[in-house]
Amino acid sequence: MTMQAALVILVFSGLLAVKTTLAAQHVIGGSQGWEQSVDFDSWSSDKSFKVGDQLVFKYSGLHSVVELGSEAAYKSCDLGTPVNSLSSGNDVVKLSKTGTRYFACGTPGHCQSGMKVKVNVVSADSTAVPSPGSDSSSDSDSGSSNGSDSGSSNGSGSRSSSGQGLRASTGYILAVGSLVIGLVWAY
Repeated sequence: MTMQAALVILVFSGLLAVKTTLAAQHVIGGSQGWEQSVDFDSWSSDKSFKVGDQLVFKYSGLHSVVELGSEAAYKSCDLGTPVNSLSSGNDVVKLSKTGTRYFACGTPGHCQSGMKVKVNVVSADSTAVPSPGSDSSSDSDSGSSNGSDSGSSNGSGSRSSSGQGLRASTGYILAVGSLVIGLVWAY
């Protein structure tokens, strides 16, 4: 293998590391999880959800997760025509495109008592952080548990968007480090 080919491989590996480190995993409700006692509006108000991130719903058998298709269904807690229903207790939903997504608990009465969350997904390269009480709506990103962008997973640990800057910095350090090592090695 020539030195130039090795350099190209190292640079692309570093750039791939940057892309990988930018995605975040958001445990809905934080340490309390998907539970009735959580104020989901407050919890989500300072979060930034980006394409590529994952939402993790952790809950007991008393609850479930229903994705709703519109803001009207979300506001009225109309669970009659869900986009997707999950019930593993540890559900992972990948955010694959921009737009607003709406989730509620499928247990009767729970949505009406506030067990619902609205997530505004921005592009992965966006630096915008939602302001408290921001109300943005657009088409929802539909997914199903049969191989599209949502489903159950027993993922390891949880990361939140608060560490996103550190992960991005680490990715850039890896990319630049790979480039420097490649250049030193090539010459």
